[in-house]
Amino acid sequence: MTEAPKILLAHHLKTLKLPTFLREYEKLARQCAAEGLDHVQFLARLVELELIDRERRMIDRRIKAAKFPATKSLDSFDFKAIPKLNKMQVLELARCEWIDRRENVIALGPSGTGKTHVALGLGLAACQKGLSVGFTTAATLVNELMEARDERRLLRLQKQIVGHKLLIIDELGFVPLADLLQDGGAFGHDGPFNKPRQPRCRHGGAPRDHGPASGRTPAASRP
Repeated sequence: MTEAPKILLAHHLKTLKLPTFLREYEKLARQCAAEGLDHVQFLARLVELELIDRERRMIDRRIKAAKFPATKSLDSFDFKAIPKLNKMQVLELARCEWIDRRENVIALGPSGTGKTHVALGLGLAACQKGLSVGFTTAATLVNELMEARDERRLLRLQKQIVGHKLLIIDELGFVPLADLLQDGGAFGHDGPFNKPRQPRCRHGGAPRDHGPASGRTPAASRP
C-alpha cells in the first residue's frame, strides 16, 4: 500500500474513533494472509480486537470516575484471614444483582478486617459490569452536602450523587449520627438517601444478611 491511501485510512480511522483498527490492521493483515484467511475473517478479528479494547477503555473510565482510593479486586482479598466472612456470599454480591434490585449492603466489623477492601472489590466488579460507581467517605459526603447547601447548589449535588448506580460510603462510623440526619445531611429528610432500604449484608451476620459491609462501609445502590 502506498503512503497516500495509508494516510487517508489513518485519517478516517481517527475520525471514526477506531484506535485499535489503526494500531493493529497492518500486523493483523499479515497474520491473516499467512494463515490463508479471507477478508471477512480478517475484519471479524479486527472488529473483535476493537470491541475488546473499547470495553477495557470504558471500564478504565468508570474506575477513574468512581474515585477509588485504590483499585482492589476480590481476587486479592485474603478470606482465610477473616473466617467469619462468608466467601460465597461475597462472591455472590460481586455479580451485582443486588444493585439491580436496589438493595443495600452494610459492612460491619472492627477496623482492619477488610471492609474497605471488600467494598472496593464490589465497586470494581460493578465497574466491570458497566455500572456507574462512586466512592466517598462519610465525612467527605457530609462536608460536600453542607457546603452545597450553603452555596445553594444542594439539588445539583444530590442529582450528581443519585446518578451513580452504586455509591460506596466508607468510614460511616466515624461521623456523628446527628451530622448525617440533620437537614441537608446524607440521610436527612431532604438528603439523597432518605428513602428506607433493606440492608442486605453484614460480616458474619444473621441468616437474612448477605456479605460484607461496615458500620463504616455501606454500599448503596441507587434507583
